[in-house]
Amino acid sequence: MKRLARIFSALVMLAFLGLGAAWFYFAPAPTPSTLPPIIGAVDRIIIEKAARRMVLVQDGQELRAYRIALGFSPLGDKERQGDGRTPEGLFRIDRRNDQSAYHLSLGLDYPQPEDRARAQAGGYDPGGDIMIHGQPNAVGDDVVLKGDWTAGCIAVSNAEMREIWAATDADTLVEVRP
Repeated sequence: MKRLARIFSALVMLAFLGLGAAWFYFAPAPTPSTLPPIIGAVDRIIIEKAARRMVLVQDGQELRAYRIALGFSPLGDKERQGDGRTPEGLFRIDRRNDQSAYHLSLGLDYPQPEDRARAQAGGYDPGGDIMIHGQPNAVGDDVVLKGDWTAGCIAVSNAEMREIWAATDADTLVEVRP
């Protein structure tokens, strides 16, 4: 009987540890904005890596600011495929994907010619497929993964991504700052 009680206690403890770990990695999505909707397309998106912040700008005015997740190794500029870094510099949105593995995605035109030349000279792949996107489709609409977890992309909540998607055209300028 004591053995059964120990097993039960261990199972209860594991369940609590599992719930605690889940809370660490998953958080409830931010509540939807009570701000008025964005009218028209934004002119620029500014991403401040150190502050984990993305700002939508229209006619020189900041319309929205969002908390973001970056690549799993966010310090410094992207150099090569698999380094977990988010590239820095000026880019343009060059594609939109509503069938992505993540909730909606806006592709950046990375790598730039200078990134390709540097990689070719160094004999490595510069990487690519850098996106602004929502959460993985597998986690559902009401969950936001905590921390920096992407492979180099910029992630926001699904609700925020819907707002960004609606306010952003192809060819929008994206500035990624350190």
